[in-house]
Amino acid sequence: MNINLIDKLSKNKVLPIIRSAEPQKAYDTARAIIDGGLDVIEITIENPRIFNVINELSKETIICAGGIITSIQAQIAIENGAKIISSPIFQQNLVKISKDKQVPLIAGTSSANEAYSAWKARIPLVKIYPANALGGADYIENLLRPMPFLNLIPQGDVAIEQVPAYIKAGAIAVGIGRNITEANSYSQITERVKRISELLK
Repeated sequence: MNINLIDKLSKNKVLPIIRSAEPQKAYDTARAIIDGGLDVIEITIENPRIFNVINELSKETIICAGGIITSIQAQIAIENGAKIISSPIFQQNLVKISKDKQVPLIAGTSSANEAYSAWKARIPLVKIYPANALGGADYIENLLRPMPFLNLIPQGDVAIEQVPAYIKAGAIAVGIGRNITEANSYSQITERVKRISELLK
């Protein structure tokens, strides 16, 4: 993986995740997040129209295409400018396309064995899902104690206020979805992103 992307995620400490089947809503949500100061955003492929949103936004920021399960999805996402692909699972066909296209993959795992297997497959960023259900920041700390070389991104109903604890536990960044994006207005999304920055100071 491009070391600059690891550095970027490590600096941002948050990977906001947008899930919307409506292209305009996905686009406007991303703009609100960018206005809040984050420049790496995951957009889940809810339907093929979302690829157009990735194409548009990738001209100005780093877009991770999320929810990727098939090689075809990964190929289309990359063709539309995605700089990272993220899957809810760990599978070898996505490892292959990631290496062939030199576009990093974030693999979804739950257990210590899965996280280690992903690392052995030279996947440098490993998603831990569902993080809160598995034990929260304590679980991340327990995973990293024997395997401090893992770059973990916990995700799964993480609240904004929980981000500092996850970072303190050793996570490189924290994936947050609806607790950022489900808001009454786009300005509220921007404020939530800024609040995370304040909490991490």
